[in-house]
Amino acid sequence: MGPVMFVFDVSDTEPKEGAPSLPREVAQPFEVRGGRVGRELNQTIENAKRDGVEVIQREARSQSAGMIQPTQRRGLLSITIRELPRIERLEVPLRYEVLLSSKLSAEARYATLVHELAHLYCGHLGTPNQGWWPDRRGLLKEVREFQAESVCYLVCRRLGIDNPSDEYLSNYVKVHEETPEISLDRVMTATGLIEQMGRERLKPRKGGA
Repeated sequence: MGPVMFVFDVSDTEPKEGAPSLPREVAQPFEVRGGRVGRELNQTIENAKRDGVEVIQREARSQSAGMIQPTQRRGLLSITIRELPRIERLEVPLRYEVLLSSKLSAEARYATLVHELAHLYCGHLGTPNQGWWPDRRGLLKEVREFQAESVCYLVCRRLGIDNPSDEYLSNYVKVHEETPEISLDRVMTATGLIEQMGRERLKPRKGGA
């Protein structure tokens, strides 16, 4: 029952006249520093559906970029598997949802989506099929975040997007003598998959239910 301190999101405040500008990492902590994203964002969103991932874009506070979680909703996602000679679709059970802040630039939304999908494909949320990716739930938070940030850094770097993942990774190394015991295999596999998801339409998963 101690004193109550009222706080406000930085996006709900206005500076006084003559006040210095807030640092970028405070005012826009998730915005990229450079680079452009093209069709990769929408292509990745479409390909994520084959794993039962629905991407929802809506307004969020400046300190929130996005998150992935198993969904509590029941439903089906429709994916296009063929367009010619006629459109053919397949329905996939809804399993996960990714929330993305619509206030972010397309590049920042892409980086956030890559980070959240990295959590999925590194197994942090479990798996619907061990043949797709392993179940690696129960890892320490620092391991999960280091892996996801590593995937995000690699994918964005190769695409020419300068996002803040390198700051997280370098700051961790400055504070800790050793890096977390991450799975390099999962990092590289997730990186390759997410890159492919941005380039081309992927075939439906085998063994899906």
